[in-house]
Amino acid sequence: MKAAFRQGIRHGIPIALGYLSVSFTFGMKAVGDGLTVLQAVLISMTNVTSAGQFAALPLMAANASLAEMALTQLTINLRYALMSLSLGPRLDGSMGTLQRLAFSFMNTDEIFAVASSQPGRVGKTYLYGLMITPWLGWASGTLLGAAAGTLLPAFIRSALGIAIYGMFLAIILPPSRKQVSVRVVTLAGIALSVGFRLIPGINRISSGFAIIICAVAAASLGALLFPVREEDRG
Repeated sequence: MKAAFRQGIRHGIPIALGYLSVSFTFGMKAVGDGLTVLQAVLISMTNVTSAGQFAALPLMAANASLAEMALTQLTINLRYALMSLSLGPRLDGSMGTLQRLAFSFMNTDEIFAVASSQPGRVGKTYLYGLMITPWLGWASGTLLGAAAGTLLPAFIRSALGIAIYGMFLAIILPPSRKQVSVRVVTLAGIALSVGFRLIPGINRISSGFAIIICAVAAASLGALLFPVREEDRG
């Protein structure tokens, strides 16, 4: 059991290092949007979702309703439920209901990928080790970023704030180059987002509901134009 836990920690270290840079940007942006250092860190300690947390900041700043916040997070983070369903059959008998609930808190894209790549069934000891280092990296990066946001000059904070756009571009561009479907869905989402910002009338829709509409519409367009055939699923 100790060996499995140590192996999980080792496998989680690269994820934790990657999370440091992203959460650093989140912490800095959260403080810039009016949150305290403690509030920013608490958000990252209780929510490990980069896109969801960044999307929540403007909603909190705009005093959006809880319903709008919940629907936005549901739309952005729905993929985690699908990943959990996919990984569920690979979990061994040590993963009871409470253990599965605990793991669902940290079942991020990277942790899912690493856990899914393990041979055979995966147990709770390994998963706890795999979860703890990324969680510490995410929370620590937020603390460092939030602290830096209160200490660094404004022009440096503004320059570092560009990092979040670089992160999302790094996620979007590689698959967009390889797959027409990803490229079409990405461009559709961009076009809809620009429309919600510039077109009179609909630009009065709140950012939370705009995100929901853009995500659902772009994903629906992708499903309509590029359906996944049964043989592809296999």
